[in-house]
Amino acid sequence: MSSLRDQLGADLDKTRAEGLSRTLRNVTSAQGSRIQLDGREFLNFSSNDYLALANDPVLKQAGVAAMEKYGVGAGSSRLVSGNLQPYEDLERRLAAFKAEEAALVFSSGYAANVGTITALVGEEDAVILDKLDHASIIDGARQSGATIRVYPHKNLKRLEAILQQSGSFRRTLIVTETVFSMDGDLAPLAEIVELKEKHGAWLMIDEAHATGLYAKNRRGLAEAAGVEDKIEVTLGTLSKTVGCLGGFVVGSQVLIDFLRNRARSLIYSTALPPAVCAAAAAAVDFIMSEDGHQRRDRLWRNVSQMKNGLSALGIQNESRSPIIPIIIGDEAATMETSRRLYERGIFVPAIRFPTVPKGKARLRVTVTAAHEQPDIEQFLGEFGGLTR
Repeated sequence: MSSLRDQLGADLDKTRAEGLSRTLRNVTSAQGSRIQLDGREFLNFSSNDYLALANDPVLKQAGVAAMEKYGVGAGSSRLVSGNLQPYEDLERRLAAFKAEEAALVFSSGYAANVGTITALVGEEDAVILDKLDHASIIDGARQSGATIRVYPHKNLKRLEAILQQSGSFRRTLIVTETVFSMDGDLAPLAEIVELKEKHGAWLMIDEAHATGLYAKNRRGLAEAAGVEDKIEVTLGTLSKTVGCLGGFVVGSQVLIDFLRNRARSLIYSTALPPAVCAAAAAAVDFIMSEDGHQRRDRLWRNVSQMKNGLSALGIQNESRSPIIPIIIGDEAATMETSRRLYERGIFVPAIRFPTVPKGKARLRVTVTAAHEQPDIEQFLGEFGGLTR
């Protein structure tokens, strides 16, 4: 038998030959509309920091103050000795913001999805997924031991057919993102709610890319669709619009108490640093404020400018979010386009298999409130020059 080095080396060679190899770039600046990479400044269209809070001075001050009082690390898992006061403060703010009874914070959005799904369903149950659900949702479903059923992206007829065949299970849990992370399109939430109620299922939604951006109170797509009170489980992250790190679940007090006792990714993980929790609480306060409302409006103006500019270049998509994919298809061609933009001082990541299906490689352009009109014009000019 060949050695580990030889076998893994051969696998890596195959990955490189298929144009799917990945490397890490060294970023030497804070997140923003411009970042430092490889000793150069780049216009940045890669970040999920939609409201430009990751380097906000108010958040930094809140984090520093918490670090001075509570130290750098939490010391243990939350259930052992790590449930510091900033956790309690953050969860109260999240519950109030989302208009729910209670909230529970996890170390990441990935941990929140895996921990919640594996706690809620098991071998006697069924979990139903949209084909384009995030990897953390898929991994949680696989680890749960439940029977997994997948419906084509946003295909409500197929979802109903699966629900009609799920009567023999103890529980049936539908899980969907509300804003899909690679396409930027929106789940048909009102219709999914109607189906789950008709067939007695539970619904869990992941508002990772929606929290802070949609509806009057900025709570997300469920608020915009008018169905918040009909959804059993709502997840979100602290690492996108909130600009920090972590994941959370909001819902009834019974749900949160249950997860506190059953979610393994919470029970067996060291708690987030207190500075992160304090900064996230400051971010939630900002999102709920009038200043937060104005910054969100600026973001949507930037999104409109980018979409209109791409439309003028013949690039159409269904995105209704700050995530604007430019689907090229071929992996090598997508990498080459990303590289040529990089040469011109614009950083846009190439997204390839297995993150998206083979033949669906794309540039994933993300717009933030930090971008200025000339930034978007520069991107459109450079990208347009490559396509002519």
